[in-house]
Amino acid sequence: MSYQEIFKFENPDIERIILGSMNHHITLISEECHIPLLVSSSCVMAPSDCDYQIVVKILGILSNLVNKGVVFKERDILGIIKMAKRYESEKIIDFFLNKTVIVNTSSGKAVYPKNLSQKHYFNVLKEKDIIFAVGSAGTGKTYLAVAFAVSQLKKNIINKIIITRPAVEAGEKLGFLPGDLKEKVDPYLVPIYDAIYEFLGKESADKLIERGIIEIAPLAYMRGRTLDNAFIILDEAQNTTRNQMKMFLTRLGFNSKMVITGDVTQIDLPHKNMSGLIEATKILKDEKGIEIIAFDKDDVMRHPLVSRIIEKYEEFEND
Repeated sequence: MSYQEIFKFENPDIERIILGSMNHHITLISEECHIPLLVSSSCVMAPSDCDYQIVVKILGILSNLVNKGVVFKERDILGIIKMAKRYESEKIIDFFLNKTVIVNTSSGKAVYPKNLSQKHYFNVLKEKDIIFAVGSAGTGKTYLAVAFAVSQLKKNIINKIIITRPAVEAGEKLGFLPGDLKEKVDPYLVPIYDAIYEFLGKESADKLIERGIIEIAPLAYMRGRTLDNAFIILDEAQNTTRNQMKMFLTRLGFNSKMVITGDVTQIDLPHKNMSGLIEATKILKDEKGIEIIAFDKDDVMRHPLVSRIIEKYEEFEND
């Protein structure tokens, strides 16, 4: 196989940062772009017979950002690789140079969008009253919604955060679990509690939950209520029925926002065509004040293998 030089580093410092420890970053780029890359004499080389322009674009973005003092983690490299496949270089560079903090965690760590899709999601959260966020696990749908809700509570824009989900589980029978409906569903809400604790600290969060300022409850508890001055999140919405979704959406009160998150590939209802999420996104797609955001596998911000696993399952199911 014949190789040719496709990118030359400006200086050893830039080369060291971009390549990463043991050339880990360049290996990641090679794997994600499906192009075998070699590093030799401060150059990156690729097979002469392949389309390597995406690699040149990624390395150009990284070089530009390093020159501007941006510090990378593996997650950032992965995000740049995925964004480079869809967006212009200037837009990606601007995103990294002008990050918007959503909220700070209880330990002082800043939480901000990790890619351009999440940035768009964040902007929509500020502008719309009802937002549907649909996509695979790991895209930040629920996490960012909780982060934004906490930021609104801290600014006294809302008086209450309500997080709910339908009582349907994959392969599980809730009836065999001890306690009332809320106690049966609570174990499945652990990721929600984890996010709340991260943003507010466990002691503060528990006090807010005890006072009812933060409410985490099954979807059945929403019936008959009007929710004013609140930020309401419906998680795992792919497992709602038509009636449940309609009931939930009509709880919206004044000065409130609703975020409905779900993954339509993870429907646990007896019949997938019963999903209230799928139906609602079709019915409401053109309604003003409502935005539907679709995340895909390239928006997954977990381990690189997660995106590949999702891709392989999609190929298998399509076949």
